[in-house]
Parts: sequence; C-alpha cells; structure tokens
Amino acid sequence: MPTDTLVIGKPNPKQELFLKDTHRHVAYGGARGGGKSWAVRAKAKLLALRWPGIKILIVRKSYKELINNHVVFLRQELHGIAAYNKTDKEFLFGNGSTISLGYCASDSDLDQYQGAEYDVIFIDEAGQLREEWIKKINTCVRGANGFPKRTYYTLNPGGPAHGYFKRLFIDRNFEDNENPEDYSFVQALVTDNTALMEMQPEYIDELKTLPPHLREMWLEGRWDIYEGQFFEELKDDPAHYRDRQWTHVIDPFDIPGGWNVYRSYDFGYAKPFSCAWWAVDYDGVIYRILELYGCTDTPNEGVKWTPERQFAEISRIEREHPWLKGRTIRGVADPAIWDTSRGESIAETAMRAGVYFDRGDNERIPGWMQVHYRLAFDEEGYPMMYVFRGCRAFLRTMPLLMYDEHKPEDLDTSMEDHVADEVRYFCMSRPIKPRVTAKKKPIFSDPLDQFGGGRHDDWRRI
Repeated sequence: MPTDTLVIGKPNPKQELFLKDTHRHVAYGGARGGGKSWAVRAKAKLLALRWPGIKILIVRKSYKELINNHVVFLRQELHGIAAYNKTDKEFLFGNGSTISLGYCASDSDLDQYQGAEYDVIFIDEAGQLREEWIKKINTCVRGANGFPKRTYYTLNPGGPAHGYFKRLFIDRNFEDNENPEDYSFVQALVTDNTALMEMQPEYIDELKTLPPHLREMWLEGRWDIYEGQFFEELKDDPAHYRDRQWTHVIDPFDIPGGWNVYRSYDFGYAKPFSCAWWAVDYDGVIYRILELYGCTDTPNEGVKWTPERQFAEISRIEREHPWLKGRTIRGVADPAIWDTSRGESIAETAMRAGVYFDRGDNERIPGWMQVHYRLAFDEEGYPMMYVFRGCRAFLRTMPLLMYDEHKPEDLDTSMEDHVADEVRYFCMSRPIKPRVTAKKKPIFSDPLDQFGGGRHDDWRRI
C-alpha cells in the first residue's frame, strides 16, 4: 500500500457527522456502543494526512485503555503509512504529521503535558476524567501555524466530568468565557452503529437487561440519570409540581405567616459560597424557597462577592423580600466560619451586618443520611423536603454529585458541593428518624371467590 493512501471504511451517518464537524469543541456519543473509538482513530488519521506536519494527541484515562483501544488498532491500520515509536508513544507520518498517545488518571499525569503544544486533541471517554484535568489538557491546543485548532471528546453519561459536559453540550449553559458557537454535540446511540448491530445484534439485548439507571444511561443516552449519583432519589418531575407527589421540585407559593423560616450558609475562600432560606411547615416538612450563590474571589454577574458584600445582600434580602421581611430568621453554618486565624472571623463579619448563625454540626456521614431521610418518599409519594423551582444552584449541582470512589459512604468533595454542604448543615439542625416506606401489599387472583370479590389484597388472610 502506498504511504499516502489510507482506507478507513464507510462511517455510519452519526460517525460521518462527527468526521465532518469543524467546531472548536466537538463531543460525540451519549451511549454505549456508538462507535466512538473508531471515529476518533479515523478522524485523527484523516487530519494527519490532510495537514502535513500537524500535531495530534489522543488521550484516555489509563495507559492500559490507551493500548487496548487505540495503540493496538492504530499499529495495524497505519502499517506502512506511519512508524510507531513505542518509547514516545507516537506515530510519525512521512509528511511530518504525528499522532501522540497520552493518559491522565491522576494529577501527576498532567506533568507530561506541561509546555506541550498540539493542534488537535482527542479525549476519548472524556467523562471519566476530572474537569480540571480536561481544562489543563486543553491549554495545550495552541500554536502559531495554519493548522485547525480543535478538541474532540467522546462521551457516555456518568463519570467525574458528567456535570461539566452536561452543562456544555446538553444544557448549553455557557459561562462568560465560553462561546456557544464553539460547541457542537453529535448524539450517537448503539442503534446508530450499524456495523455493531450486524456483527453483534445481541448487544442491544444485553443493554436492555441492565438495571434501570444503567439501561437509561447506556442504551437510551439519558444524561439526567447516571451511575454513581449520590442523591439518586432526587426527582424533578414537572407533571407533579402542583400535587407535590413523587417530586422534590415544586412551584413557588406564598409562605404562610405561621411557618418558621431559617437560613443555611456555606462559605469558601477560593470557592463559591451558598446561602439558602428554608420554610418549615407544621408537619416539619422543609421547603427551600430562596438562595444566593456566587464566588468570593472572582466576579459573578458583575458582583465581587466579598464577605461584606455577601452579608449586606443577605441582610437586604431578609429586609425586603415578601417571604422574609418582618420575620426573625436564625441561620446555621459551617463551624469553620468562627475561625479567627486570618483575623476577623466570617461569623463576626456577618454579625456586623446583622446576620447571625448557630454553629452547624459538620459530621459528614450522619449529615448525608439526614439529607437522604428528607428526600425519601413515603408510600404515597410525599418527601420531607421540597425545593422551589427557582433555586437554580440547587437544581444544577445537587443531581450531579457523585460518591467518593475511595470513601463510598461519602460524597466526592472535588465536585461542586457547596449547596450540598449548606443543605447538610440545615438538615442536621433538624434531624429526623429514617422513614419506613411501606411496600404495596400483593394482589392475587381469587377465581373461586373464596374471599369474595374475585380479587383480594389482604395477604394476611391467605
């Protein structure tokens, strides 16, 4: 075979969309079996031959995955076209183009990309990497030349970066430094992979037998349910906003004068702060009715949220908002705000603004259990916690939180957990006992009418 000839085979329609996409950031996938790795290799090879001298990088989480999913195949596919340097993990083409192979399973693995420059980077199974790793690897896409500058991602729902990619490619909720026109998503399901369906038609049946949450992720490509979700009982069902059954999110309403209102707060020096107001009804059910969320050290919507600015705004809201004004509101916060090692404590700054807190119980595991108890539905579908649908920070961050892979009973603290922390403080200030959800009694047929009526639902009389 001539060294400038490459046969890649015929892509399916979704793979063809991916191969033709020229956005700065292109995501492909959304479910298992969508032909993602093949598409990565095909696009990398096409770019290498189309642009002599271009520098390309393919990244997987682990070195073993890199070998099994790409190196083994590329050595066969590029035989006679590009030479493989095992030491440098790099394919060198006769036209000077290179395809390098890299991995990133820990912070220390980022050292291999320090100062490196690539024109195009592919991050395969990108959801398995952390958001901060992805952003640092992306800084390597640069160079003063005429080559295209792009990053391609292949994705399944789930993984540490699930929330990051869901925000960008599914919700398209962009931050100030992100241009929506730079981002494109090609949804591919297993049924789009015609080659796999022909060679292994039983694969789709295997996916159908998975537990419901895995089936919805890997077969249907659902991004609102994923493996490792910490608060998997959290439900946002618009069909039940009014009747308040089988949902935690409800429409706002005026707070009755006889209900007590409280405040929960989590502060961070180099992370967002989160403040929320809660109403408590006569049955002890809690309602998250308002929130204030922002960053302490960077501007947020034009406001630099210094501690003084935070508590001035909290005080103003409590004086002016119709749900809060005229009420006596006491707060609960992380005990760390009473720390005086840096000078005046955050609690003292709050008191100068007339905002007062009690020390919260910071026990993590019992705290998370209290949150779970509150979210649990009883047999009629009613929980002990509701959230007004205007509480955007809660609705954005809480469903995406995951278990810590090293402490399976705890939450992964590397994620955006500031809302979750202040929810935990408030739930620990009003602990409840676990709710026992009664199971529906079995209904059996009584064709001989032994009990009368033909059907019976009292199993104790069997």
